[in-house]
Amino acid sequence: MPPELRATLHHVARAMAVFPEGWWIIGSAAMALHGVEAGRVNDIDLLVDQRLATAVLDRLGIAPLVLPPDPLFRSAVFARWEGAAVPVEIMAGFQLCVGGAWYPVEPHSRERIMIDDDGLFVPDRPELLSLFRLFGRPKDAPRIAALERAGAGPGPASPAR
Repeated sequence: MPPELRATLHHVARAMAVFPEGWWIIGSAAMALHGVEAGRVNDIDLLVDQRLATAVLDRLGIAPLVLPPDPLFRSAVFARWEGAAVPVEIMAGFQLCVGGAWYPVEPHSRERIMIDDDGLFVPDRPELLSLFRLFGRPKDAPRIAALERAGAGPGPASPAR
């Protein structure tokens, strides 16, 4: 794991330690935490329960951002924390558009992965694989392949794409 990613994950773990539930690292940073080659991790996706959003943003000292509409993703709350080497994107009320309908992205699994003395939470490998398949972007294809090579199973049922 690159040192700048490792350092930023330590910052995230320490900031989020006061929230025992309701948050996950997803995306390529979650793959790196699982020990699966993710390629370059440009940002850390931090998914938080919408009920925690205000408290998390207050803790990080940041304000929500207004993003232009996206045809694939939307969040009730979105913010970017740039207080460490790798930017952290915080999403609450995160949804994915599948077949013209919006579905919440709410992981069902939650694994604690330790980096030294700091704990971070991620969906398990099968669920992470399912998320990448749902996202279905070109950049997700190598992530899907890497998780499949790592032995991730099919994951929980999700909206059909």
